[in-house]
Amino acid sequence: MNSKLFTSSLMQISISLFIGLLSPLAIADNYPSKPIKAIVPFAPGSTTDQIGRAFAAKMSETLGQPVVIENRPGANGLIGADFVAKAPADGYTILFGTNSTNAALKSLVKKLPYNQDTAFTPIGYFGSAPLIIAVNNDVPVKSLNGFVSLAKANPGKITFAYASTSQRVSSEMLGSFADIKMTGVSYKSGPNAMTDLIGGQVNMFTSDFGVSLPQVQAGKIRGLAVTSLKRSPAIPGLPTVNEALGTKGYELIAFFAAFGPAGMPKETVTKLNKAINDAANSKELIERFSAMGFETQPGTPEALGQKIKLETVKWAKAIKEAGMEPE
Repeated sequence: MNSKLFTSSLMQISISLFIGLLSPLAIADNYPSKPIKAIVPFAPGSTTDQIGRAFAAKMSETLGQPVVIENRPGANGLIGADFVAKAPADGYTILFGTNSTNAALKSLVKKLPYNQDTAFTPIGYFGSAPLIIAVNNDVPVKSLNGFVSLAKANPGKITFAYASTSQRVSSEMLGSFADIKMTGVSYKSGPNAMTDLIGGQVNMFTSDFGVSLPQVQAGKIRGLAVTSLKRSPAIPGLPTVNEALGTKGYELIAFFAAFGPAGMPKETVTKLNKAINDAANSKELIERFSAMGFETQPGTPEALGQKIKLETVKWAKAIKEAGMEPE
């Protein structure tokens, strides 16, 4: 090869390598250049959906691109989570996940279609909320103690609804704490389960404030207790489970956060995290969701990653103590 050809080839290779190195940086700098798809792994009207849509709207303001919600419900959030786990790690498909998708499923499903510990990039934490234990108005009890007595007198005959991991585990935990046997009824969505609770097709439903609180306040169902360690300012008249039963240690809090597929560029994660924190700090969201018992809690992606590790252990313990086996 003559020297001119060699020099020309060498320059072409060098330029290609240089462009190759710059491309990820250029992509990250230009991100986002098109709408972002946010997968909500639960049905429209669920608490995750309500919180997700509010955050998406605020995130769009910061990012300058629409954050479009797409609901992919089913299998306690597994279907939506699996979709995101296998999506390109470019920041244009993200998951608005929960304790179900990113902490508990590992202990509930024998063979997940992804590795829960490594399949996701933590992006940002939205916040957390307790649940309300509620019964159909025709159930002849006025307190959680009364409900426990009724369940003990009718082992296996009392039914409870669930459409997410937190809803199921909270009810199974109650059964374990109170030494009662109930029969679980699975639903695809929280709103569907609530419709059947109001109609009397099921006796009890432990669900997120977003689904249950308006119905309790409207008198369509009867609230018995909250699943947090302290009473909720959103409905201070309801005791905690521990207060109602004279127990210690019963607590179940649902959390909500954003994740992406594994291997997302750090610059992209940083931009998304800022948009989430801006939303979490907004007065509009804080005031809107405090009435639902939801507390926004902005933080770093690294803090979310550490929280997920702790929550995975915590949910594994709760699931085991509730006597639930992986299916």
